[in-house]
Amino acid sequence: MKVGDRMPELRRVIELPTLVRYAGASGDFNPLHYDPEFARKAGFDSVIGHGALAMGLVSEAVSDWVGDSRQMRSLELRFKNPYRLGDELTVSGEVVGEADGCFEVSLSCVNQENVEIIGGATATVAPSERSEDG
Repeated sequence: MKVGDRMPELRRVIELPTLVRYAGASGDFNPLHYDPEFARKAGFDSVIGHGALAMGLVSEAVSDWVGDSRQMRSLELRFKNPYRLGDELTVSGEVVGEADGCFEVSLSCVNQENVEIIGGATATVAPSERSEDG
């Protein structure tokens, strides 16, 4: 890993079963995530996805790239905009710095219209502890 390296993009289309599974796993059964009428009364045009699910996709993209989730030392981000059923979320990242033996990765998560879902995201990643022999 070196400054300028880009991680492979992770793309996911958000479907209702995805939100249902996430609600079950997280215990977040807020009706904003499954009840269209409730979501409309709250000012949205339809149900919106869980912010923490988008955060999980960012974390998954970094972990998949480096090969071991234990290498990610920190993850900072801001939730910027809601996403909806049918949206395709794309997570991308680039190594932008190195300090104290770790790498700083700048990350983004946008929908198919390039609307920022998560912004100001950075991860600190430790180098692999694998030996040259594997």
